[in-house]
Amino acid sequence: MEKWTVFWFRRDLRLQDNAGLYHALQTGNRVLPIFIFDSAILEQLEAHDARVYFIYQQLEQMNKLLAANNQQLAVFYGKPEAVFEQLLQNHAIESVYTNRDYEPYARKRDASIHQLLEKNGVSFYTSKDQVIFEKKEVVKDDGTPYVVFTPFSKKWKLLRQGNALAHYPSENLLHQMATHDYQFPTLADIGFQPAPILVPPYSLQQQLIENHEATRNFPALSNGTSRIGPHLRFGTLSVREAVRLAEATGKETFLNELIWREFFMQILWHFPHTTTQSFKPAYDRIPWRNNEEQFERWCQGKTGYAIVDAGMRELNATGHMHNRVRMVVASFLCKHLLIDWRWGETYFAKHLLDYEQASNVGNWQWAAGSGVDAAPYFRIFNPMEQQKKFDNLHQYIKKWVPEWDKASYVKPIVDHKEARALCLSTYKMALENNTM
Repeated sequence: MEKWTVFWFRRDLRLQDNAGLYHALQTGNRVLPIFIFDSAILEQLEAHDARVYFIYQQLEQMNKLLAANNQQLAVFYGKPEAVFEQLLQNHAIESVYTNRDYEPYARKRDASIHQLLEKNGVSFYTSKDQVIFEKKEVVKDDGTPYVVFTPFSKKWKLLRQGNALAHYPSENLLHQMATHDYQFPTLADIGFQPAPILVPPYSLQQQLIENHEATRNFPALSNGTSRIGPHLRFGTLSVREAVRLAEATGKETFLNELIWREFFMQILWHFPHTTTQSFKPAYDRIPWRNNEEQFERWCQGKTGYAIVDAGMRELNATGHMHNRVRMVVASFLCKHLLIDWRWGETYFAKHLLDYEQASNVGNWQWAAGSGVDAAPYFRIFNPMEQQKKFDNLHQYIKKWVPEWDKASYVKPIVDHKEARALCLSTYKMALENNTM
């Protein structure tokens, strides 16, 4: 019986420059390319989730490219363990290849799959693909993880010096893929429907990267950001290509954004408990007010603070929010309303097209003051000052909150000065009590 190799697509939805796929195609075996719509994940999502629709569209595109050689993806819906049990029954599988995922759920899932394959005498190989450096590759000289960005980024850049970025020409080996009889499911087959929100294409033009320092903080600029977040998240863009383009300009601001992503990924790897607990344990003593009515008004973009409302309405309408505005709305939720950062993190996780657990948790904990390299708790963004500084012509606000300067606009749900004072006293009391 012919031996097969399976390649399992996850966060790497491309046929070119794909590390794990390249290694699978070099085994000499016929390679069965699979994707699994994990029912445990999809059951938590709404039927019109834009990210599921985006994944489905990417799989369709990949399938069309493979069809030129009479090949296709094998796409499944269900629990990964059950899918692999079915594949083991149907084929003489010698090995399974995939690219590594670092989120806590993915690590548990992969450990379970590894155990299943091992019991059946099947090798399981994983590759580094979605980051330049992973796990313990960028650590202090004593082997402990960095918890401050600047020294991490310096070490990252030091390790990059003189090392060419790897390229994995998987696109040249696609003839090694196997033919099969698995039917490509419809979107309805997996319980979903086309989404009203679409993931926009990304832009990595040289001018955008070179001007990133000057443009990145102004949400009204339509060409000020690259929109690469979802494409890095789902692997439709190789991170190696993004870094290559960033380094070619000699400008570090855009590159630093990519390094921040890897910084938070290594934090999540070393400290997986931070998905639900504060990195600084003392901050879990803060008595959050968690006013549900105020949280709902924050969600809807009806707080009476125009830049906060603009950001939340942009998120709800498009699945995107400008990074500067993300910091403002997160600070407002945690420090003006004294609502637990986990509430905000969960809401962003539901709506952001570029949601990545590591960055989302890391940035929310940064805003709350509870995370690594976080802003001190007494740093509280003034929404009005942020608006003057980064949207002084009100272009962004007018787009998303057209009634902002009219009598019909909602009154502020809290007074800035009073909210700031309450936040400072609440944080101070909680943190001082922790040291007694």
